[in-house]
Amino acid sequence: MTSPAPGRPLRADAQRNRAKVLAAAEEVFADLGTSASTEEVARRAGVGIGTVFRHFPTKESLLEAVLVTLVERLAGEAEELRAADDAGAAFFGFFSRVVAQAAAKQAVTEALAEAGVDARGVTGRAGPGLKDAIGALLVRAQRAGAVRSDVEAGEVMALLAGMSYAAGHAGVGSDVLRIAFDGLRPR
Repeated sequence: MTSPAPGRPLRADAQRNRAKVLAAAEEVFADLGTSASTEEVARRAGVGIGTVFRHFPTKESLLEAVLVTLVERLAGEAEELRAADDAGAAFFGFFSRVVAQAAAKQAVTEALAEAGVDARGVTGRAGPGLKDAIGALLVRAQRAGAVRSDVEAGEVMALLAGMSYAAGHAGVGSDVLRIAFDGLRPR
């Protein structure tokens, strides 16, 4: 990704264009897969192709930015849910949303892997925030008696990763979520 000179923020119009490109790219890659063209991203964003490449010099850098944005958004959602009145509903609702959004994220992750980019490295700066926020949701749900006390954050992250992977490949129905949730609830 290109950025302005060090210490110099993007102009307001450039920030808006970058945000429009990212939103359009997320939509295009979810709708058409990651083989969709950057021209289609530009068209949906309502900007010229030069604007796309000014912010993201390669398609891989655009895919990386989309993935980081998705992870940061999830971390923000989880953080907001820490104050929810019903800790169990917040935890299970967040889990369901992550799995539901997984298909788009999976396509981006696979495209990065095909390009030789490790998605874990790409999300490195956002990933710890997501793990911490999920851990806080888990602890609240456990204290509320909605989730078994012997479940650890790493296990929840593994479940989320597995369910997200499955959702991106075969589609995960409500029965699979119900089974996972039954395993997380106190016996």
